[in-house]
Amino acid sequence: MSDLNRAREFGFPVVGMVGAGQLARMTAQAAVALGVEFRVLAASLAESAAQVCPGTVIGDYKSAGDLLGFGIGCDVVTFDHEHVPGAQLAVLSEVTAVRPGREALVYAQDKLAMRNRLSFLCESLCEQAAAPALTDVRVRCPRFRPVGTLADVLAFVADEHAISGRPEWPVVLKAVSGGYDGKGVWICDSKEAVSEVLSHGIGLLAEEFVPFDRELAVLAARSPKGQGAVYPVVQTVQQDGICREVIAPAPGLASEVAELAQWLGLRAAAELGVTGLLAIELFQCEKELVVNELAMRPHNSGHWTMDASVTSQFEQHLRAVLDLPLGATACTSGAAVMVNVLGGDDPDLYSRFIHVMAADPGVKVHMYGKQVKPGRKVGHVTVAGEGSDVERLRDRAWRAANFLSLGTEEPAT
Repeated sequence: MSDLNRAREFGFPVVGMVGAGQLARMTAQAAVALGVEFRVLAASLAESAAQVCPGTVIGDYKSAGDLLGFGIGCDVVTFDHEHVPGAQLAVLSEVTAVRPGREALVYAQDKLAMRNRLSFLCESLCEQAAAPALTDVRVRCPRFRPVGTLADVLAFVADEHAISGRPEWPVVLKAVSGGYDGKGVWICDSKEAVSEVLSHGIGLLAEEFVPFDRELAVLAARSPKGQGAVYPVVQTVQQDGICREVIAPAPGLASEVAELAQWLGLRAAAELGVTGLLAIELFQCEKELVVNELAMRPHNSGHWTMDASVTSQFEQHLRAVLDLPLGATACTSGAAVMVNVLGGDDPDLYSRFIHVMAADPGVKVHMYGKQVKPGRKVGHVTVAGEGSDVERLRDRAWRAANFLSLGTEEPAT
């Protein structure tokens, strides 16, 4: 009997994940514990998940033929990115269960569709009489408009100035499709900067520049039967468009604001037809929450759950797409801090492990098996402890991450 059919022999399903990055790698770890057979569709054997997943299939996610060949051997197919074209998703859904499906994924692939749908949902949430405790908290999307010319952008800038009373510049331009980790987002402070972005010849949205107090994220899961589960709201810290730090739960967050964010995650997952995980990135402006981005997959803001939650986000995603009962989302410690490890100039990360492990045995280190390049996510560290000691947890996590990246516990200057 083929090793690839061994799980089916014992009645366990086969889950395929399109994409073989670090999210797939960490999902593979969760699949081992569940006894689920896990396969990935990778571009090459050098990819992060392909290095550790025996069920690796080499192929191109943009090829309908490769997707079909991959999907036929799986009971359900899911994703570690949102870039599979809609036409290919339609073909794939003819041979296996695709979760999340094409109808949901469009909102992660098309920012204009997402903004239109979530703007309506946010308005509905704010009008809900069923949540009287939330009446003093507002959730909304940024004001936005599709643009194609300099005149379009300047008209939006003028209208936004009239509405908000804030200075006309900067304005945010976003690619309608294809952006992630800060790519496809431009903060423009002049006509010349806008013209440079327009020269790319891609579909664009103009959005208001939101002066926020901090960034938050909420992670919800939903199964095909409609069961939902939501994790504590976290604070995220971005640098150069990349998530560098996550603090769970978000320190000092008012209970009514946290409740609204969690409610938004669950309602959005249901309204958009998500099966699996839904991550929503938010700006907090006092008691106002502004929706920034969303993703329908495991997410950087949920990596802390591997070490400080009853159920990791990766196990939860598998449970959800397999329509299994969802796991508990409670924290197993008062607080946790996750810091991403970025590549530096020295590729020999392993030589620095001994210092990190000896200096702080409580640090949990997760490496992705990726080639080290300056600024590239190559791993993360998590430190968990008492909720009253968040600043100490942050210091420990940053020291560990900085030493792995730079060979020094101190931040780069």
